[in-house]
Amino acid sequence: MTMPTEGVSIPDFSAAMTSGKTFRLSDFYGKQAVVLYFYPKDSTPGCTTEGLDFSAAYADFQASDAEIFGISRDSLKSHENFKTKQNFPFELIADPEEQICQLFDVIKMKNMYGKQVRGIERSTFLIDQHGVLRQAWRKVSVKGHVAEVLAAVRAL
Repeated sequence: MTMPTEGVSIPDFSAAMTSGKTFRLSDFYGKQAVVLYFYPKDSTPGCTTEGLDFSAAYADFQASDAEIFGISRDSLKSHENFKTKQNFPFELIADPEEQICQLFDVIKMKNMYGKQVRGIERSTFLIDQHGVLRQAWRKVSVKGHVAEVLAAVRAL
C-alpha cells in the first residue's frame, strides 16, 4: 500500500461509526478540516489520554470548523463503551477489517513484550475542505500532539 502524500486527494471512503452513524469522507467536504486520528486500542492508557486531549480541545476544533474522528481496529461495541466511558464528544470509526488503516498505511510491525506484532502506528491526518491531505503525523507521541494539530487546522 502506498502512503498518502500531502497535497493529494484522499479517496472517498465510508465506514461504521459510533452513535449508529456512517462516516463518509465526502459528507465533510466544505468543512475547514477533518482530523482523523488512528490509535492502537480502546481503553488503553495512551489511547485514553489522546482521546481525552482531543476532547479537551474539541470546542477549539469546532470553532475552527474542524471535525475530529478517532479510528482503530476495535469493534463498534468496544468503541461505544470507550466513547461513553470517556464522554468523548466526537465519533469513533470502527475498522476491524483494516481497510481504512491500509488506505492510510498505518499498520506496522511493532515490538510488544519482546514479540513482533502487527498494530496501528499512532498517526493523525489533516484533510482539508476539498478532501486533500494537508498534513500527516506518524509515530505520534501523545504529549502536546493535539495542540500541534489544532495549530495546523488554524493555519489552513
